Amino acid sequence: MHSVELLPDRATDRAVRDVWRRLADEGLPSQAAHRHPTNRPHLTLATSDALPAEVRARLGEVFAGLPVPLHLDGLLRFPGRTRVLAWAVRPDDVLLHLHETVWRIVREAQESGRPNPLLDPARWVPHITLGRGRDAVWTTSDDRLLPATVDASTAATGRWAEARYYDSVARTTGRLGPRPRP
Repeated sequence: MHSVELLPDRATDRAVRDVWRRLADEGLPSQAAHRHPTNRPHLTLATSDALPAEVRARLGEVFAGLPVPLHLDGLLRFPGRTRVLAWAVRPDDVLLHLHETVWRIVREAQESGRPNPLLDPARWVPHITLGRGRDAVWTTSDDRLLPATVDASTAATGRWAEARYYDSVARTTGRLGPRPRP
């Protein structure tokens, strides 16, 4: 499986990693536990069984307009077999257009299977994952989301600075679009 992802600027990356660390310090499931060098804060735009070179080239053109604004705004909890805690991404018109364009390019190029329905523009819930686990509980007895030391509930702004693709089988990444500006 290949995913197409946006990566935040350095300051936002550090802020997310700080929350990861604080979750881990509290003994809660955290993305900090994933030590693979490809693990970093990101926003998934689309997934596909494969991303041929011509599709990566088209996506590179789409990402030529980076950086674009980034708005983090509160926490999300996703239920299910594996529970997820995430920092919500508030999409603006630029991000919504970028996502829809990427999703369409990947969907049209997909030779088999069907696109992930959760990434369909009509259903997409943009977020940056903070932690995930089968038995994860991110509430306290009075139903606060997290211990006070882990405060990702406030808004933050930054920029989506670059784009990449991630190959989950080979566990490798590749750049999409131009190099990030300093």
